[in-house]
Amino acid sequence: MKVLVLGAGQLARMMALAGAPLSITISAYDVNTDTLVHPLTQQQLGSGLAQALEAADVVTAEFEHIPLAILEQCQASGKFLPGASAIRAGGDRRVEKALLASAGVANAAYQVINNQADFEKAVSRLGLPLIFKSALAGYDGKGQWRLKEAAQTATVWQQMADFLAADSSQAIVAEQFIGFQREVSLVGARSRTGEVKVYPLTENHHVNGVLSVSLARPVDHALQHQAEQMFAAVAEQLDYVGVLAIEFFDVAGQLLVNEIAPRVHNSGHWTQQGADCCQFANHLRAVCGLPLGSTALVRPTLMVNILGEDEVPNAILNIPALGLHWYGKTKRAGRKMGHINLSANSTAELKAQFAKLIDQLPASAFPELEQMLHQL
Repeated sequence: MKVLVLGAGQLARMMALAGAPLSITISAYDVNTDTLVHPLTQQQLGSGLAQALEAADVVTAEFEHIPLAILEQCQASGKFLPGASAIRAGGDRRVEKALLASAGVANAAYQVINNQADFEKAVSRLGLPLIFKSALAGYDGKGQWRLKEAAQTATVWQQMADFLAADSSQAIVAEQFIGFQREVSLVGARSRTGEVKVYPLTENHHVNGVLSVSLARPVDHALQHQAEQMFAAVAEQLDYVGVLAIEFFDVAGQLLVNEIAPRVHNSGHWTQQGADCCQFANHLRAVCGLPLGSTALVRPTLMVNILGEDEVPNAILNIPALGLHWYGKTKRAGRKMGHINLSANSTAELKAQFAKLIDQLPASAFPELEQMLHQL
């Protein structure tokens, strides 16, 4: 089976690693250069999307921000899963909000902003504080503004007005501020036949808008059930095939959707060691028409992102049940360079192992890990 992945980053790389035992061959299409590359070596394999589509049995994607013309060409091939509509829903907050409404899934009250009148309406209708997010291309805390008090109104609007003026295709989505206790996410898979399997809810800790740590452990059954119902509603609305991630705000035991990601997801990397079948293998199983693998939690596991660093102390490899995953990228400040997975037989044991890991990592490169440790 040959699978073409739109995007040539670390997610395509990990799909290739997961696909090899299943005799699934992965090639990656770089949408910026119109070239086909090997997802591990980055060696150029060819050029041109039409030829790549012809050679593939299945087409999928590792990210949402794909030019519309490429999505349409892939959709026309009849091989694209989860499909152009799903990818667009993850890449355009206007489409995403409409999807959540049609699926009947709770999320923050919002207002789409195209001009100053829309902005003033949002402030009046939703009240302060407000979070503003670009409709397109916003991720990892980028393309966002906060309006906390009326005195900031003119300044914030001017910043957004300049942003809108620079790109006629853009809009901004204003969201009512949610006083949440924590952020959690659910990663699951839906097969071609409509079978759904989901992993346990993952608790996430962000630093400056970028995911730092994800923790998977036994969770409250009522909260898990609530998340699973919302996942099923969104997946069915999209007639989704593949792995889908949904990020939630936990507000005193009630979940509100923050955003969806129609792909394998950073908060699901822990599944490489904490589940029998990782998210990358399950995505390939789904899009290739194979039975889904088990998503049950085998043991408490956490993931630590490596951001902007191309080395960590080799001594961390002495810690039992620790997996180190590098992405083969050139070092750049803030860039996702790799991740660390850490597992244990119990939450108490995981906490002790995590403390050992924190002691060996430079605090300047891995800030706020202590906060997540205290939540274990």
